Amino acid sequence: MTWSIIARDATTGAFGVAIATRFFAVGALCPHAASGVGALSTQALVNPHYGRQGLDLLRAGAAAADVVQRLTAPDEGREHRQLHVVDAAGRIAQHTGSACVDWAGAVAGDGFSVAGNMLANGSVVQETAKAYQGSNKSFAEKLLAALEAGEAAGGDKRGKQSAALLIYSTEEYPALNLRVDDHAEPLAELRRLYDKAHERFVPYLKCSPSQARPWGIFDRNAIEQEIARHKKPA
Repeated sequence: MTWSIIARDATTGAFGVAIATRFFAVGALCPHAASGVGALSTQALVNPHYGRQGLDLLRAGAAAADVVQRLTAPDEGREHRQLHVVDAAGRIAQHTGSACVDWAGAVAGDGFSVAGNMLANGSVVQETAKAYQGSNKSFAEKLLAALEAGEAAGGDKRGKQSAALLIYSTEEYPALNLRVDDHAEPLAELRRLYDKAHERFVPYLKCSPSQARPWGIFDRNAIEQEIARHKKPA
């Protein structure tokens, strides 16, 4: 019912998940990530436990392939599930159960994975991967462009409803967590939210408490100056 791209940005080490589907609120249960740890997406007949359990395994040092095996092996519904994982080293592992609805499958590249089921055709994952690899924009922009290319190739064969973009960079909290739960054009709305976030939210977050600056910036004039200086990444 979904296709997604998970990735580790080679330049910054950030982890991200971009996902879209013809189902309500895909961002609620499917995408998961943590800074310095990894990212995953649980799809098809979603197993919500995969998110927390998978990140816990990654934190403990398990490689992506081990995470997939340890999550799916005891799951009696594994043949109805789809899961892909990227770990802290950028290694990829994927699982597409034999009972997932066609078209279902996955492709992987250097530090990223694209997986989907109930898709119009196999070109959806191929074009998603191609767009991600071919972009020289920011990490978030690459993920958005990848989803848009997958949609142009056919997307979810049932139509459109929800989409999400989740990025973790250096902090325990997300650098960006955008959700479109129910919309006629979820990817267009996701991009609108991305643009809106860069007006004030993203520069404000740069002033928030962080590992490098535990108390952050709390001088309101300094915050406003940072917002005024900020420009959306190309």
